[in-house]
Amino acid sequence: MLVPKAELHLHIEGTLEPELAFALAERNGVALPFASVEELRAAYRFEDLQSFLDLYYRLTDVLRTEQDFADLAEAYLARARAEGVRHAEIFFDPQAHTARGVPFATVIDGLWKALHDSEERHGISTGLILCFLRDLPAESALETLRAAEPYLDRIVAVGLDSAEVGHPPAKFAAVYERARELGLRAVAHAGEEGPAAYVAEALDVLGVERIDHGIRVLEDPALVERLVRERIPLTVCPFSNVRLRVVDRLADHPLRRMLELGLLATVNSDDPAYFGGYIHENFAGVRDALGLTAAELRTLARNSFEAAFLDDDARARYLAEVDAHSF
Repeated sequence: MLVPKAELHLHIEGTLEPELAFALAERNGVALPFASVEELRAAYRFEDLQSFLDLYYRLTDVLRTEQDFADLAEAYLARARAEGVRHAEIFFDPQAHTARGVPFATVIDGLWKALHDSEERHGISTGLILCFLRDLPAESALETLRAAEPYLDRIVAVGLDSAEVGHPPAKFAAVYERARELGLRAVAHAGEEGPAAYVAEALDVLGVERIDHGIRVLEDPALVERLVRERIPLTVCPFSNVRLRVVDRLADHPLRRMLELGLLATVNSDDPAYFGGYIHENFAGVRDALGLTAAELRTLARNSFEAAFLDDDARARYLAEVDAHSF
């Protein structure tokens, strides 16, 4: 079921497989607090978002050089192509690296080594989304945006991620205003662990064009109506929602209900190395757990390209691929 699809909610640091983590640790002389790949995989049992983030940030310590970031991105691209991805808009978290003394240039130059010709080598067009860590001060986000200014030709949008509860979108109003002045598009994580009100705030205060996660919008019927009316995309991550205890079981996931309501929902893998599956596994998982029809799967694939930051010609080309696919 290699459905042609776009991946719009993918943290490149979250694709760090244990095998690569150990290889980079050895390359860079970094001591990991795990004796083996198996012991590290066993640590991928999370109680909530914060318990995941604690391990996620610990493992970023192995990423030190341009080549490390290039290898990380290249590994994702190879996997994504094998799973039917035709376009990927990739989050990266520069503050997680600059806080460790890794220069911004090292991060983006390394990623760009793999991404700049990914369409020729892998058949995947790409865009980078610079994410701000919402549990850090807004001034840190502004500093990061300033560091990004020489590289705006490589960045399609800004985003907002990390611990959601207690860090409302409005905290970053000035950062997003500056990003718009620079010509960048805007997305934000909202309505995962945080309330539906954070989704409305991200739309009204930050001016985002797309909501990452957003499953808690179902708690607010008026907000659902608005999202349907305005065709605001939601980048839903089913495996992530289960592993981080946002929903108990995949069979309980509200994705089908979201489609029935007319929401422009998409399926994505979030941090697949940690959550048990890349985008194909997420598609297959919800298909089986929710009994999605061929028409619903086609809608999800079409939604992914409708929601992407593509020009009209590219979007039309990818949608034609979906329509030609046998579901």
